Order: sequence, then structure tokens, then C-alpha cells
Amino acid sequence: MATRQPSNTRAKDSDRNDTCKVLDSALGEGQLSMEEHRQRVSAATNATTLGDLARLVEDLQTSGAPVQLPTLTKPRLPRIRKPAGGWGLRLASAAVLVVLGIGIGWGLYGNTSSPLSFNPDPGAVPDGIDPVVLTPPTQLQSLNGVKGLFEQMRKKFGATTGFELHIDPDSALLYRPDPQDSRKKLYYRYTGGWGDPSTDPRNVEKDDRLVDLAAFDYEKVLGIMRGAPDTLNTKRADVKSTWLRITPSEDPATPDAINIAVIVSSDFGGGSIDLYPDGTVKGMHRNNG
Repeated sequence: MATRQPSNTRAKDSDRNDTCKVLDSALGEGQLSMEEHRQRVSAATNATTLGDLARLVEDLQTSGAPVQLPTLTKPRLPRIRKPAGGWGLRLASAAVLVVLGIGIGWGLYGNTSSPLSFNPDPGAVPDGIDPVVLTPPTQLQSLNGVKGLFEQMRKKFGATTGFELHIDPDSALLYRPDPQDSRKKLYYRYTGGWGDPSTDPRNVEKDDRLVDLAAFDYEKVLGIMRGAPDTLNTKRADVKSTWLRITPSEDPATPDAINIAVIVSSDFGGGSIDLYPDGTVKGMHRNNG
């Protein structure tokens, strides 16, 4: 990223990735909780300007981050210069420039008998390449979206196993073993496709266990998720986000099973519902609101 840019400058993918690296570092240092990290990463991947990205890290200590983000300046208003001369002179000058440009262009690239029929862009000639429209799943909290997400996991990793998976409406976070060191774990972000892993591996903890994250009843879980605000006595207008967190079961009798948590985030209520893989309710927690 550049050292100084106006805050209204449009962000590039590299800018979004750099911001996510800073957020990853803040998570590892304990500045952010898992939920805060998830929300900010989701916002970073959809940010439009550098100012949008800067607001996601402005309250963090970033001196030890793997990348340094730019110092932004206020956007400058364009200066309007009043052209000299009257409208007649300006129109005449414009006409001369157009004619001159046509003549020069035809002389350099002309492929017709007259500059008036000159094709100014040889690259515009039809090349026979058909457009390819990509249709990856993006609405992940739907039946086809969940199925598509796990199909993308199989294509990327060869399996649907992992330590933990978070499914947001249009993105997902996945923790998997570091292929270079089984004592470490990496996380991958899905935004229409699985990107490269995080660059700062974290230690595998004692509760981490490799399980099949896709081994649950999608329809029953999604149905419970859609009714979760009402179940948790939270007004739908107050809901900030609803997401799924899939982790290994804590029951030693079922080491290969998973736990599904439906989480409703709200400043006025919310909470979580824990489910068995078949959709049976384990328990629920309502936040005070």
C-alpha cells in the first residue's frame, strides 16, 4: 500500500488483504475477540475505500503488525480552471484537434482507405472468446449455499474436515492444520472462493480436533437459525448478524461428532443456540438486553 493516500481512494484487493493481516495480528495478540475479528474481517473484505478500511483498525495497536497501513489524508476537491477565450475559440480549437487526431491515428494504425472510416481500436475486432460467468455460492445461509460451500471445500482441500468453521451470510472462515507443521493451524477466508491461508500460523490447542465439519442436518440447522431471533426473544430489527459456528463436540463419548452453534448478535438481546448434528437442541443462552 502507498504511504499516503486520500481517504476516499478506492481500495484494491491488496489493501483489503493488508487490513485483514492487521486484524489477524490483533486477534493473535488478544486485542480482538473471535467475534470482533470475524465481523471486522467480513467488513474489510467488502470495504470500498481506504477510509472504510482505516476505520476498522483505528482503535488497534498496530506497531507489531506484519504490514503497516498508510496514513490517509482528507480528499482534495478538484480545482476548476476557467479556460481563456470565448466559446467560439474553444469550439474551433476542439474541432482542429479532433481532425488532427483522426489524421494522425489513421496514419499510424489505419486499415481502411479513408481516415473517415478509420477503426481507432484494432483490439475491438471480435475474437470469438465467449464470456465466462462465474456462479460460486454467495448466499451461504441457504440450503444450496451451504451445500455449495462444502463442495468448494472438497475442491480446494480434498475433504470437508477442519478444526472450526464460521458461516456468515456471504463469507466463511475455516481453521485447518498447517500442511508444513501439524502443531500449527491456519485459517482460510471464503468470499466466493477460498483464498490463500493466513500468513501467521497459530498453535493447535488441546481442544482442537480434526472433524468432518459438513456432518450435520443442513435443513434442520438452517430452519433453527432462521427462527433464532424469535427463539432468543430478540427483535429482528435489532439483529446485527446471525451466523453458524461449527466446532468439535466436547463430549468424549462422541469424539468425531461436531457441535453447531447458532449465534445471534445484537446490542439488545441475542444469544446462542447449541445443536447436535441432527438438529436436536443441546441448550441455549439468552443475552440480557
